[in-house]
Amino acid sequence: MQTPVTATTNVEEVMDNAAKAFDEYKRLSAARRADFLEAIAQELEAAKESLVAAAHAETNLPLPRLNGEVGRTTGQLRLFANLLREGSWVNAVIDTADPSRTPARPDLRKMSLPLGPVAVFSASNFPFAFSTAGGDTASALAAGCPVVVKGHSAHLQTSLLVFEAMQKAIKAAGVPEFTIQHITGPGNQVGKALVQHPAIAAVGFTGSFSGGTALVEYSSQRAVPVPVFAEMSSINPVVLFPDALKQQGAQLAQTYAGSITLGMGQFCTNPGLLLAVKSAELDQFVGLLAEDIAKVAPAKMLHSGICKSYHHGLEEVLSHKDVELVKQSAQAPADLEAYPTLARVTGAAFLADAALREEVFGPFSLVVVCENKAELVQVLKSLKGQLTTTLMATPTDIQANRDILDLQATLAGRIILNAAPTGVEVCAAMVHGGPFPATTDARFTSVGSSAIQRWVRPVCFQGFTDDMLPEELQNANPLNIWRNVNNQLTQSPLNA
Repeated sequence: MQTPVTATTNVEEVMDNAAKAFDEYKRLSAARRADFLEAIAQELEAAKESLVAAAHAETNLPLPRLNGEVGRTTGQLRLFANLLREGSWVNAVIDTADPSRTPARPDLRKMSLPLGPVAVFSASNFPFAFSTAGGDTASALAAGCPVVVKGHSAHLQTSLLVFEAMQKAIKAAGVPEFTIQHITGPGNQVGKALVQHPAIAAVGFTGSFSGGTALVEYSSQRAVPVPVFAEMSSINPVVLFPDALKQQGAQLAQTYAGSITLGMGQFCTNPGLLLAVKSAELDQFVGLLAEDIAKVAPAKMLHSGICKSYHHGLEEVLSHKDVELVKQSAQAPADLEAYPTLARVTGAAFLADAALREEVFGPFSLVVVCENKAELVQVLKSLKGQLTTTLMATPTDIQANRDILDLQATLAGRIILNAAPTGVEVCAAMVHGGPFPATTDARFTSVGSSAIQRWVRPVCFQGFTDDMLPEELQNANPLNIWRNVNNQLTQSPLNA
């Protein structure tokens, strides 16, 4: 196994290797890169038992969750392998020459090409799916970009074991030796050195708001800034509409007790804000939700830093003069354990203090009781960008509140109807992103096949002969991909 880099003094060597790897790796066919991604998936599956054991020891996450996360990680790799073979992700566009025009139009052909080496920062709460071989890495490799992974200190041994499996895949697939590299060391020092190195072309990050914005600041200080795609902060507001509360209040309480406390709330889509207009049905819902929250025992969080931050944030919210503690777990927390908690505040108090709109990362949710629909609209308008926003609503509710649905569409990358927001499906239609501060660029997703678009840029070829063009743009369409030819989508070859 390659010895991991442990100090910023070695970043130069790592980046020199990455730049050389890019010169070769970007020229590999999509089919070769697809084979490589599948080889990584196979190596991870072969090492699954040891990987899960290491992650369990480092993160306190339960074995079923970790086994499922390995499956999600290998599934992501195969998703991008299939995308590469299908081919439309290159966004091939051909406008053939038109000599009859005045002036004559030249032959113009466009496709997406890889940006260059990508720095990926592993997430603390997902040791597999958002870390060393996770979605950022898989999508960047699919795009043709070498990756330098900054391992997370919360699960460093797991990260190194995953990297070891990926190195085996590098040899098996015959791709350049330094297509993937792993670096460790102090986050602020190594992170800054990576982001500011001239060879880095883009950055992927999942984590805290402070961490993500620090990387953006590092990039802005470069002679040539690069895009930082950071997924950072979200309280995922849920709007509980009147008829839904009346028809299914008890079921909703059970659903949201499970969602709020799932994995001790350590998901970026945890429903941290429940919004509704005051009513007897809302009071009943809150009472039932409180009973269910009380039944959930505290459990260990990922590491001491997250646990400390959660309890500090919780203390800050509960110390607010207008916030009412509704219920906490009936069992007091032990060391490193989170305390499942439900609190309540009026809409007016929520609007008066921006601090109540900050994320408390853990098993906590704040119920905001609005006086009327107008105040509910004000509360929604006061929120920053989110990853998700949810409507618990019947058809009657939707019909009476189209304006609120339209408003929610401006808030988040994913709008959910009648389901808890926890959980992210890995597929072509998924958007895991949203306006700032949920992410640094709302135009992209970090989950699903469209995530590849973060690591490419459009390039136009003008006046080239057919034999000079990439296969994706050649007349015969040898890869049989879908292309936009003279404003028509087609797989057919062009007549020479």
